Amino acid sequence: MSKLKVGILGATGMVGQRFVTLLADHPFFEIVAVAASPRSAGKTYREAVGGRWSQTSIAIPSHVADLIVLNANEIETISGQVDFVCCALDMEKEEIHALEEAYARAETPVISNNSAHRWTPDVPMFIPEINPEHVEIIPAQRKRLGTQNGFIAVKPNCSIQPYVPAFHALAKFAPTKASVCTFQ
Repeated sequence: MSKLKVGILGATGMVGQRFVTLLADHPFFEIVAVAASPRSAGKTYREAVGGRWSQTSIAIPSHVADLIVLNANEIETISGQVDFVCCALDMEKEEIHALEEAYARAETPVISNNSAHRWTPDVPMFIPEINPEHVEIIPAQRKRLGTQNGFIAVKPNCSIQPYVPAFHALAKFAPTKASVCTFQ
C-alpha cells in the first residue's frame, strides 16, 4: 500500500510540530509539504523552527528538516502535492475558516485542529472511537462547497479528548459524578 501524502499547515508552531512528530514515521502517511506564514516560507523546516523546536524528547525528523516551508496561503501549490492537509494554523478564526474552505474547494481534505469550523453545521467534529457516524454529514458539506473530494473535519477541544472516550465506555454504568482537571 502506498502512503498518503500529507501537508501540515502551521507546521512551525507547537501543534504543527506535534503533527510532524506524530506523522513522520507513520506507516500510512508521508509528510511531503510543510507550510506556515510568509515569514517562514522559503526556509528549510530546520531553519524555520530554529530555536523554537518544542518537541524536546524528539529531534526534528531528518526527512522533514530539509523540506522547504511553503506559504500556507499558496493553496494550489500545496493542494497539488498532497492527498490531504492537517491544519494547525495560528491565525484569526475568520481567516482560518476561509483558508480551510479554500483548501476543501481545491479538492483537498482538511483535518483541522482549529475551532474555526466547530460550529459549522455540516462539518463533522468527531472522536472516531465515539461518533464515527458523524462523517456521514460530509456529502452535505461537499454539496455546499461544490466539491467531489474536498471536505473539512475537525477534532474537539483538546481538553476533552483524554477523558471523553473513558466516560463513553463508562456510560453504560450510569455514573453520576466525575471530576476533571485540564490545567489550561
